[in-house]
Amino acid sequence: MTFDKRMLLAGFSSFSCGFLLGSTHAGRLASLRFRAENAHRLPISQPGWYLYHKSKNYYKMKAGISEGMRKGVWLATWASIFFIIEESLDVFRGTWRAGRTLEEMEGVDELDFRDMNKSVDKSRDCLSSAVAGMVTGGLWSAWNMFPMVTAARTIRMGVLVGLGYGLTQDAMTWVRGRSVGYVDEAESWVYRGAKNRRREMPHNDA
Repeated sequence: MTFDKRMLLAGFSSFSCGFLLGSTHAGRLASLRFRAENAHRLPISQPGWYLYHKSKNYYKMKAGISEGMRKGVWLATWASIFFIIEESLDVFRGTWRAGRTLEEMEGVDELDFRDMNKSVDKSRDCLSSAVAGMVTGGLWSAWNMFPMVTAARTIRMGVLVGLGYGLTQDAMTWVRGRSVGYVDEAESWVYRGAKNRRREMPHNDA
């Protein structure tokens, strides 16, 4: 899948998971809180119990939706960070393969776009996913100011999860009979960007 489609799918799926987990947990806590706050004034009639459960469900829904939205956005943000880092590593490794060097400070504009497109696609493997998981785990540890032991465990978990995710991608590519890193040129944003850039470049008629 191309990067824009992967980002859209990752953001939607991670938001859905975060919303489901957050709303379920917050709703259960809100239901218990409502029961505790109203334990001294329980209804004594059938209409009273109906209104009691109706109010409890409203209270539970209000707390669950707000917490679910917050957790969903939070999880989608960190999932997007992982995919942005992974794609950046793929592009960096691809442009490096295509001839970009630090000594000559050769930029992307000086590279052949077709070679760069092939090099970037060949760099899409489990290595970038593992490094992206490690970096994301490090950023998460720094954000939460974890102690060194907890940060090391979190980074190690990020490496393992990223490696497992990358190997799963490689396995799916292999099952489909394609080489690792295969991306259709018509769908590749690198190739499309190259075509647009060549179209915008002025032609020399001399």
